[in-house]
Amino acid sequence: MNPNVAVIIGRFQILQRGHGTLLKAALALAPRVLIVIGSAFRARDAQNPFTWEERKQQFEAVLSKEHRERVEFLPVRDYYDDQRWGDAVRAGLERFAGRGARVTLVGFKKDRTSGYLDAFPGWTVHEVEPQFDINASDLRRVYFESTSLSAALTVIGNYVEPGVRDYLEAWAQLPAYRQCQAEHRAVAEYREKYTAPFYLTADSVVTTQDHVLLIKRGGTIGHGLWALPGGFVDAWERFYPAAVRELAEETGYKPHPAQLRAALKASAVFDHPARSARGRIITNAFHFDLKDAEFPDVQGADDAKLAQWVPIAQLPSLEPQLFEDHACILDHFLGLYPAP
Repeated sequence: MNPNVAVIIGRFQILQRGHGTLLKAALALAPRVLIVIGSAFRARDAQNPFTWEERKQQFEAVLSKEHRERVEFLPVRDYYDDQRWGDAVRAGLERFAGRGARVTLVGFKKDRTSGYLDAFPGWTVHEVEPQFDINASDLRRVYFESTSLSAALTVIGNYVEPGVRDYLEAWAQLPAYRQCQAEHRAVAEYREKYTAPFYLTADSVVTTQDHVLLIKRGGTIGHGLWALPGGFVDAWERFYPAAVRELAEETGYKPHPAQLRAALKASAVFDHPARSARGRIITNAFHFDLKDAEFPDVQGADDAKLAQWVPIAQLPSLEPQLFEDHACILDHFLGLYPAP
C-alpha cells in the first residue's frame, strides 16, 4: 500500500542538493509531503544562521508551483529531549494529515545525526542513497568565512540549486548576514583558541514576583541576545560557587550566602552535545526562588551589557532572542514551551 504522507526532517541550514534528493524521493513516494524544519524559533548563531521561515523560503525557491501545492512545512524547536521532540513531530503530523495516516519517513542513514530515523515506530523508513558528498556545515563555512562573497557564491553554486544560490546572494545584503558573518568568524577563532574536548559552565535562574533575572550579552558571540547570568567554572572551583560568582560579576547581585542558599530550589545539568555553537560546553544551572522579595538592584557588568528583571509571562515571545539553549533551561525550571 502506498503511503499517503512522506516526511523529511532536517535543519536545512543552507538547503543543498543532498536535501533536494530527499525532497524528490518524498514527492515520488506520496501525494503529500511534510517537511519538518528543526531548530526552529531560536536565535541566530553560527550553526543556525537562518530562521525557519528563511529556510522555508529556500525550499520554495526550488519547488515548482505544482509541488508547492503538495508540500507543507512544520517548524519544530530544539527540546534537547528526544521524547518531547518526537511528540512534537507526531502532533504536527497529525494536524497535517489526521490520525491513521500512512507515513513514510525519507532520509539518509549516514552517521550519528541519522538516529531520528529510528524514533518513530509504526512509520515506514525509506532510505535514500546520498548522491552528493557535501554537508551544510561546509557550505556555511564557505558562505560566512570567505573574504570574497562572489567567490563563495561561485563555490556554493556547485552544491545548491540556482534558486537557493540567488536567495543566498540576496540575503547577504541584509544586516543579518553581516551579524552572522562576524559571529561565525568569532566562533572559528574561539574553537582555535579553546581546544579541550569539553568545558564546564554554571548558570543562575533567579526569580521573584513572577520575574526572572536575565542579561543582554556583549561581545560578538550572541551579541545583544538575552541570556542567563553565568560563565565558565574556574580551575579548582565547583559549579555552585561558580554560579554565585558569575551572578555577582554580571549583575552586581550579591546577597548574603545564607539567603541565596535558602532560595535554592533546584538544579540540573544541561549537556546536549549540540547546545552550543562554540563547542562541547556542559552547564549546571541553579534555580534560586526569592519568593515575593522586592527586586534586588542589578546592573550589567563584565560580559553583560544589561541586567534586567523580565516577566516570566514574556519569555515565550522572547524565545527567538534567547542565547543558545537558554530557552530550554528556562523551560525546565519555569515552563516556557507549550505542550505539543
